[in-house]
Amino acid sequence: MTINVSDAGGRHRSPFRVLARRALALGGAGLVSVTGVVALSGSAHAAGSTLGAAAAGQGRYFGAAVAANHLGESGYATTLDTEFNAVTPENEMKWDAVEGTRNTFNFSNADQIVSHAQSKNMKVRGHTLVWHSQLPSWVSGLAAADLRTAMNNHITQVMTHYKGKIYAWDVVNEAFQDGSSGARRSSPFQDKLGNGFIEEAFTTARSVDPAAKLCYNDYNTDGVNAKSNAVYNMVKDFKARGVPIDCVGFQSHFNSNSPVPSDYQANLQRFADLGVDVQITELDIEGSGSAQATNYSNVVKACLAVTRCAGITVWGIPDKYSWRASGTPLLFDDNYGKKAAYTAALTALGGTSGGGTTDPGTGGGTDPGTGTKTCTATYTATQTWSGGFNGQVTIKAGSAAITGWSVKVTLGASQTTTGVWNGTTSWDSTGKVMTITPSYNGSLAAGASTSFGFTVQANGNTAAPAVSVCTAS
Repeated sequence: MTINVSDAGGRHRSPFRVLARRALALGGAGLVSVTGVVALSGSAHAAGSTLGAAAAGQGRYFGAAVAANHLGESGYATTLDTEFNAVTPENEMKWDAVEGTRNTFNFSNADQIVSHAQSKNMKVRGHTLVWHSQLPSWVSGLAAADLRTAMNNHITQVMTHYKGKIYAWDVVNEAFQDGSSGARRSSPFQDKLGNGFIEEAFTTARSVDPAAKLCYNDYNTDGVNAKSNAVYNMVKDFKARGVPIDCVGFQSHFNSNSPVPSDYQANLQRFADLGVDVQITELDIEGSGSAQATNYSNVVKACLAVTRCAGITVWGIPDKYSWRASGTPLLFDDNYGKKAAYTAALTALGGTSGGGTTDPGTGGGTDPGTGTKTCTATYTATQTWSGGFNGQVTIKAGSAAITGWSVKVTLGASQTTTGVWNGTTSWDSTGKVMTITPSYNGSLAAGASTSFGFTVQANGNTAAPAVSVCTAS
C-alpha cells in the first residue's frame, strides 16, 4: 500500500502504504493480444457481468488488493473470485513480511494468495521489492556495500521463488518526495547508495525474471506536478539508456482534499508515450453515492482511453477492510453489497450488472443537540503480517452530537508506529503513548461514527495496543 493523499500518514500499509490491492474466476480460453496490453482468458460468468469479465473484454484486468487472513471469510473469497481477475498481495510480499531476519525467508502468507489466484486463473502483481517503509530494522543498519548486497539478494530470492507466477513487479516503490522539489525521498537506499539504487534494482530484477514486467510505483503522481515530472524524467532517461523498465504504477488514492486531477488521463498518456505500460495500482476514492460513482467512472474511462493502460487494481474489497475505512472508499460495502460506485465502474467498462444492491447512502436521523456528550472507542486489527499490523479505532458518538474527540493509544514494548491516518497525533515523553485527535472528522451527529488507523512495526511483539476511553467535546 502504499501512503498517500493529503490527509493520510500511513497505510496497509502502508500504508498504505499504505496500500493494497484481486480476482474473477476465469475459464480456459486462450490469450488475446491487444496493443500494449494482454487480455485475460474468458470468464465463466456472462460476458461483461462482472468487473473482471468486463475489463477482460476491453483487453485489461480489474484487480484487488488481497490480505491472506481474510481469504477464509466466505463473503470476501466469493466476491474476490466472482468479480476480479487480478490480485496484489496487500502486505504479504513486503520486505518485513518475507525477510524479517536476514537470509531467512518466509513466503507462507504470500504463497497462500498466489496459490488462490492461480487456482482461479488470476494475474498476480508482486508488491513490492524495494521500499523505504515496512523494512526490518536490520536493513537500515547496514553500511553501503552490505546494503547493496542485501538489496540485490532480496530481489533475487523473492523473484526466484515466484518466477513464472508474477505478471508484474513493483520493483521500487515511492522513491520520490512530495512537494515541489522533485527530489528523491530520504531512505536507507537513497542515503547510502545514491540515485543509482533504482537503476540497479531494475537491472537485477530483469536478470532474475526476464518475463515479468518491471514497474515503478508511486502516489500523488496522478496528475502533472513536480513529483510526477521527476518520475517521468527518470523513466524517460531509463528508456533512452536501455535500463529495463516496463511499466509505471499510479496509486490513485483520492478524496475531497486530493481529488481526481483534471489532467489524469493526459498524465497517463504522456507516460505511455515513453513506451511503458501504465497501471492504476491502488485505487480507492473516499465518498459515497453519485459523487463517488462519478469519480470511479472517470478513472475507468481514463484508463480505457489510454491504449497502454494495462489495468486497474482497487486497494481492497469491502469498505470495512480498507486502510481508509471511515471514508468508505471501495466498491463494496461492509456486507459486500455493490455500491453505486461499483455499478458506475462496471458500466464504464462496458459491462452490464445482473442486479445487486447499490450504495444506500448515509443513514437518516437528526442531531438532537442535547444531553451529555460522550463517545466510545473500539479497536480492531484490520491487517496483520509477520512484521507488524494495521490497527483501526472506530469512534462513535453517544446520544448527543459531538464536535471533537480524543483517544490515547499506548504501544507495547518494542513496538513502533510508521504512520497514522485520519487523525492528528501527539506523543508523550516516553514515545509510547500517542494521543489521537481529529484531522477533519471531529464533528459527529448523535450515534454517528468515524475511525482512524495506524501501522505498527511489531519488532517481535504482536500484542494489541492499549486504547483508552474516548473523550468527547
